[in-house]
Amino acid sequence: MFLMVLGALLVLGGLLYMARTAIWRGPLSGPDSSGPVRDTLEPPRRSVRFLWSNWPGILLMAIGAVLLVSGAGL
Repeated sequence: MFLMVLGALLVLGGLLYMARTAIWRGPLSGPDSSGPVRDTLEPPRRSVRFLWSNWPGILLMAIGAVLLVSGAGL
């Protein structure tokens, strides 16, 4: 039971970390955004920057998922 609670807290902590990173990064569009302004808020390139800035949150979620699965198996 303890492993499942700890895993759930780690998954939740990872989600909150990733949300905090996205919120504090700033607006997606504006005068300081890179590239030409289009009709969408989606940035032109995001994949590598997303993984680089959110790796601690992804790691917390992965450890939490392993703990949840192992706790469910016991």
